[in-house]
Parts: sequence; C-alpha cells; structure tokens
Amino acid sequence: MSRARSNFLAGTPLDRLGHLRKDADWLASAHARGHYVVLFKRRLLVSSSAPAPMLLGAQAVDALGIAGDCVLLGDIGGTPCFAVALPDATPPPGSAFEDLRGISHRLTADDAALLAYARAMLLWHERHAFCSACGAPTTSVEAGHARQCQSCDAKHFPRVDPAIIVLVGDEQRCLLGRQPAWPAGRYSTIAGFVEPGESIEDAVRREVLEETGVAVDTVEYRSSQPWPFPSSLMLGFRARPAGGAITLRDGELEDARWVERDDITSGRILLPPEVSIAYRLIEEWFDTAPGRRLAAEAEPGPWISRPEP
Repeated sequence: MSRARSNFLAGTPLDRLGHLRKDADWLASAHARGHYVVLFKRRLLVSSSAPAPMLLGAQAVDALGIAGDCVLLGDIGGTPCFAVALPDATPPPGSAFEDLRGISHRLTADDAALLAYARAMLLWHERHAFCSACGAPTTSVEAGHARQCQSCDAKHFPRVDPAIIVLVGDEQRCLLGRQPAWPAGRYSTIAGFVEPGESIEDAVRREVLEETGVAVDTVEYRSSQPWPFPSSLMLGFRARPAGGAITLRDGELEDARWVERDDITSGRILLPPEVSIAYRLIEEWFDTAPGRRLAAEAEPGPWISRPEP
C-alpha cells in the first residue's frame, strides 16, 4: 500500500498556472500584485524569527534590484508567486539568506516544497545562459519556464535527472551502504542515476548489483521526491534480494551490510535524515514487522551538506 503523505519537498501547495505562462497581459498584472521568493547565490531569503519564506512584494523587490531571471512559480491562495535572484547579499531587516539544506528540517512541508521549486528553477537559469546547440546567449521566455537562443532560436526547457533509490530487503533484514563522506555510523539505501536507454526497473537492478554484488528480482515502485541539489528526481523502490554475496564492486560505497531492526534501534546503525526519501523507505520496511514502529524506537542521523557538482 502506498503512503498517504507526500515526501518532504514534494506536495507543493501551488497551482503552477502552466496555461498562463505565455499570457503577457496576465503576467504584467501578476508581477505588480505578486509575491516573490528571493535568492542570492542559491541561498533563500527567510525570516530571522522563524524559518519561513520571506515573501516580498513587487515594490520591495524592485527596490532591492533583480540580478537575473524572474520565474512564475504559480498561485498560492489567489496570489501569484514568483522567484527572483538578487545582485547582493544585503537582506531586508528581519530576514537572512539561508541554505535550504541547512534549514529544511525546521520548515513546514509546504514552505520547503515552495523553496525547493524556486531554488531549482533559478539554478537552471543560472546554468543555461548559453545555447547548448550553438553557444550563443539565451533569453528567458514563457514566464521563466524556457530559454530561447538569440541566434538559432533553439528552445530549451528545464530538465531533471532521474535517479533510483531502493530499499532491498526481506522480512528480517535490509541492505544498507555508506559513503566515506557521511557521519560515522550512518548507512542508507542504495541509489544511483538512470542511464540513457535504461528503464528505471533496470536501473534498480544494475545499481544494486554494481554497488553491492547483490542481485534483486521483484522491484516495486513506492514514491518519489524532488531533490534540487542541483536537479534530481529520486524514484523510490522496494526490491527483494535474489542472491549473491556482498561485494563492493564499483568503489561507490565504503561499506555495505545486511541490517536487522535491532541494529537500528540499538544505535549501531545511524539512519539518514527524516527529510529524505531514504529514511521513508527504511521506515516503511521497519514498520512491516508486527508491533514495530521506527518513529517510536530510533532517531535519524544528522543532516550533512555536500558541495554540489
């Protein structure tokens, strides 16, 4: 049975208003009365008193100056919402620029989803100022949801990188691995990017086999999570092992092991943060045992931020 609640960073409250992105008259009106999510060098403007988006009005944004492209995010409660970047790091009184990963555990689910969307869109604009077909400059069109080459007219759209993440396990144990950069003791589910010409089910089987030497048979989709660091979409699965001894074949992992529930509750294994889909997959497996509930028995591991590529 699929989970009822959305993963963190998913479930945005916005109506994205895709049908209005080319309506110049509506956009002009919306800009004047809209609210703005503001970024500076990938850091988000939030309230100093409590982690929440500091949404500015059009006049306040104009006074600060816009450094780049303005993106229509959608409608919240009848008010258009945009994302903009600022040219300097002087936040308005009562606010501060913060990294999303550093404050995500203190945000509401709706606020986190909104900020993740804004961050992903502005980062895409930052990285696609030039045409991949001819190298000429591009300009923002369709309310920030496309860029068009000023020379060859090629149109470019935001893309996401699909990545699988999978909890391999049976009734008694699950397969977890760790990367060297993680805090001591932390283990997580197996993950990796989908390759060209590959289905997501094939990617699950390949990644588990490459990283751990374990073969899997049944692959079942569970849920997904946008992960804008910088532009991934995590596709979550459960899979059953089909055999094979653990062998670290491709060097991605420092260690991999079979983990039982008591390894987690005893603290011998630390889990990823609760905001991650990895934690949700582990929680779902853990809770299938009669009378066991991960939320009541174990604490997640600390958050760790790593540089973006």
